[in-house]
Amino acid sequence: MTAATLPVSSARRAARGIRRAVTVALLSCVALVAVIAGDPSTARADDTIGISGQPAGADGKPDGRTRFSYSADPGQQVADHYLVRNAGSVTQSFTVLATDAFNDDDGSFGLLETSAEATDAGAWVHFENGANRLQFDLAPGESRLVPFTVDIPAQAGPGDHAGGILASVVTPGDQVNVDRRLGTRMYLRVSGDIQAALTISSVDSQYVGDWWNPFNGAVRVLYTIQNTGNVALASNVTLGVRTWFSAPASAKQGDGKPELLPGFTRTFETEVPAVAAWGYLNPWVTLNPFVEGDDASKKLPVSAISRDTVLIAPPWPLVVVIVLVVLYIVFSKWRRRADEKNAAAWIEHTEREARRKIEAERESELVDAGTATVGRQP
Repeated sequence: MTAATLPVSSARRAARGIRRAVTVALLSCVALVAVIAGDPSTARADDTIGISGQPAGADGKPDGRTRFSYSADPGQQVADHYLVRNAGSVTQSFTVLATDAFNDDDGSFGLLETSAEATDAGAWVHFENGANRLQFDLAPGESRLVPFTVDIPAQAGPGDHAGGILASVVTPGDQVNVDRRLGTRMYLRVSGDIQAALTISSVDSQYVGDWWNPFNGAVRVLYTIQNTGNVALASNVTLGVRTWFSAPASAKQGDGKPELLPGFTRTFETEVPAVAAWGYLNPWVTLNPFVEGDDASKKLPVSAISRDTVLIAPPWPLVVVIVLVVLYIVFSKWRRRADEKNAAAWIEHTEREARRKIEAERESELVDAGTATVGRQP
């Protein structure tokens, strides 16, 4: 029996046999490679890298805090503890350090690279022997309580200085080393002239939609928030669009924006749907800033900030109709005036021709009368 005439069941059994043969061959190749390489990964197949770090009390137990938050005077020293634990299955070499915070491109809270040198709050933290970083090994499940102090310089400026305490474990890779980090935020408010202020430095807008359907569009609002004070602030944002006589042209949109550190800026883009092209549109943005965190003593009342802009969004189908109507009216008036001018010219021409004929007939009569008089003379 040829392959073309094999029953379906026989063909399936043959295919399964071929697959089993291929699978066995591949497994044999993998086993051969493992033997040649000495199979160094077998003992580490289930190894994991795990890092745990959190604020703790002097008794070495976590105290429920989610961040380090302090209020202090210039020149003051604050003492605290950081609990580090090896949550992995192999012994790990830890580096504990303090560094400065910043807002990255998308506005998220970030900490400097492990190798970067801190210049603000991170530089004020000192561990054992006054060092800015500490290195030690921990066995799986082992933990270590790391005491540290924050020494506020006498010339420190008032307001929030943000940083973080990091636990870092570097594992070597084939081409690059992998730095696994776990950070806890640190906020230090230095006493003095505290100014909590967010501003909307710019607002821009664009109408998007089908030009042929003025009732099916949206407004894209681009706005920039800047922290011009010295306190870290998050905000709730409300925005919408108004039109003629301040009538609402859209439903209000609400959103929460992440914390912005002093001196940093972030730009956001939000699309407000279901906005008709009413010709005149007035997009607006309102910020309601607030202080994040679990320290109620650092809460501050902050006034809301609003800003708007003007957007021209012509309803193009209506514009086309209006233009056509205007052109028709202009053409009709021009045609009427042209017809009136032509009629007046024709009437003038007709009257002129009539006068010419009358004068010609008079002259002819005078000539005839003169000829007759000459003929009657003796």
